[in-house]
Amino acid sequence: MSRHSRIAGTGSALPPDCVSNAELVRRLAARGVETSDDWIVERTGIRQRYLADPDTASSHLATRAARAALEAAGREPAEVDLIIVATSTPDFVFPSTACLVQKALGHPGGAAFDVQAVCSGFVYALATADSMIRTGMATRALVIGAEVFSRILDWNDRGTCVLFGDGAGAVLLEASDEPGVLASRLHADGRHEGILRTPGNVCGGAIIGSPLLTMDGQAVFKLAVSVLDEVGREVLAAAQLPLDQLDWLIPHQANVRILQATARRMGLDPAKVVVTVDQHANTSAASVPLALDLAVRDGRVRNGQHVLLEGVGGGFAWGAVLVRMTGAH
Repeated sequence: MSRHSRIAGTGSALPPDCVSNAELVRRLAARGVETSDDWIVERTGIRQRYLADPDTASSHLATRAARAALEAAGREPAEVDLIIVATSTPDFVFPSTACLVQKALGHPGGAAFDVQAVCSGFVYALATADSMIRTGMATRALVIGAEVFSRILDWNDRGTCVLFGDGAGAVLLEASDEPGVLASRLHADGRHEGILRTPGNVCGGAIIGSPLLTMDGQAVFKLAVSVLDEVGREVLAAAQLPLDQLDWLIPHQANVRILQATARRMGLDPAKVVVTVDQHANTSAASVPLALDLAVRDGRVRNGQHVLLEGVGGGFAWGAVLVRMTGAH
């Protein structure tokens, strides 16, 4: 009998500080940065975001999301033998954020590591966990996207600082006789590394380069829409699933215009696209699992439905995973 994996539970975590556009405009004005609610909404669709306080790290949000996913699945931390955290904002250079989550959950012994693929990180991590479960290297995996992107933003650059938020989302992926993860594809093109990056590192106790995010918005938009369309079609073809049998598309929540343009290019009904960028802003690796958890918990995503998860981000990296929901509730 073939070994597969399925999503058994979902969870998420957000910092308590919900910052509306109006409040962000006020905070930025105090720094001499001019913007407006209308400007932000028109260009991005974002209406609010959640920002972590200085004492909240990615591992804290990741642990909360993991516990919520375990609770939804009716599982205990002791039953988990793999933890993968997708993050570009780890607590430390090392150890991995996944090891810190494992410590917080209180059950060591299984594999734990981070994946760094920026906004496509959760999709990369999910595909990795699925492969490990299929080959018998793991039985039950926590796959988490967690970010505190507010730490790497240039708050004097209105073109980027209004776009991002903090948060974490998680799924519990477990071995199954019936396929839940139907197909996945991952890609990257390092030639585009310069259009979205945080080009800094630590050397001798000092920051070399810049620790703040930079982005060529137009280049990112053009490339993101193209590769999301392509990889979405590629995964559907790999699973031999016609587009009309796809129930939901949950893409990386970067910008509502990217979401709309992707749906148009794929020929997908916009009503089938889960949109949370208005509530959470761009939470990088956390955006896809945050959106999935919200859609599961509000009843839109139900067991038996086909859901296409897509990520795209700096690297330039992108990928997609097609899932048939069989256990999440």
